Amino acid sequence: MRRIFILNNTLYRVLFQADTIVMKRFVFGLLFCTLPLYAQEVLRGEVKIELEQVRGFLVEETPPLNLAEAKRAGLEDAARYFGAMIYGWSFRYEVGERARNIDEILELTPLGAVRADDPRLRLTDIQMNGPVMYLWVDYHPEETQLYRLGKWKAGSTRTAQGYGESPLEDKYQALEDAARATLRTMLRGSERNRPKEVSGFISLAAFPRYWLDKGRWTAFGRFRVDIEEIRPFAAH
Repeated sequence: MRRIFILNNTLYRVLFQADTIVMKRFVFGLLFCTLPLYAQEVLRGEVKIELEQVRGFLVEETPPLNLAEAKRAGLEDAARYFGAMIYGWSFRYEVGERARNIDEILELTPLGAVRADDPRLRLTDIQMNGPVMYLWVDYHPEETQLYRLGKWKAGSTRTAQGYGESPLEDKYQALEDAARATLRTMLRGSERNRPKEVSGFISLAAFPRYWLDKGRWTAFGRFRVDIEEIRPFAAH
């Protein structure tokens, strides 16, 4: 009887250890499979779409956007801004100076884009407030895009913000003007002597905001800026 008990006890310990190993492997596999879901970064933004097309102080004779058109316009805007957050632009900025009759010029070149039909672009909510539609949109970046996002948050990149204006015909021009104002303000705070030209890279840190003010679009943008080269007037 003693030998049977010892044999049974040993067998129990072996079975218990085997079950423990299987359970540990199961739990580890479960965590390993679900880890990317928790580690995946999600970008979120809010877009505002005016259903009534406005020019100056008058509403155009063309009919307002229907809900489907407004939704499509909102997704196109969201794709534009997510692309600007992930890829950004290269820029060349001539600071300009009135005394020397030098114009202020900003050239922006997109480094990539997100398509409005990208399956990782997802509309999560819509709300209406009179003739204005608010859309909340998520974007799930892939691995290479996450790498680009990480680059924007590292190194010599600085975060700054600015306001811009444009005619009602092109509200995106107001965002470019906000980028110009942001660069100008940064250089005033960091450079003792006004440079002739600056080049580098710039991206959106978040979705911009737009509103109408005295018959013009006004935009507020937060940017990430990486200045690569500063050329003083003495170099010319």
